[in-house]
Amino acid sequence: MSETTASPASANSRPVVVAESATARGRRARIALRALQVLIALFYGVASSLPKLIADPSAVDSFDRIGWGSGAMYTIGALELAGAVGLLVPLLQSVAATALSALMVGAFVVQMTVFHGENAATPLILIIPLVLIAWARRGQNRELLRVLRRRA
Repeated sequence: MSETTASPASANSRPVVVAESATARGRRARIALRALQVLIALFYGVASSLPKLIADPSAVDSFDRIGWGSGAMYTIGALELAGAVGLLVPLLQSVAATALSALMVGAFVVQMTVFHGENAATPLILIIPLVLIAWARRGQNRELLRVLRRRA
């Protein structure tokens, strides 16, 4: 067998990664997806989690209105920061995007029930690129499971 062909067994053992084409279009798609991930990570790391983690008065007021207190504020801030970091780690990108999507579903529910729809569009808007990232990087989930099983 030549080096340019792959056996079916080796093809199945490699993780499937979307947008890994050698064409110029595939390269542009990879760059755009990476740029989107960096932008979303910056948003969650700086604009969303930082006010919660430093107990900015606006964040404290919001969590007081919800009735959850500072413990929930710090927990959600830490989860958002972990998701932001995860978006930048190749093996964790899909899992992080999925987890942040779930967090945004919760944020939407809170916005609708507690704040009567005020700023409810924000979590919905953020879910769209997060789902795109989770789907595009879904092939890395197999590799993550393989690494976790090997360490267990």
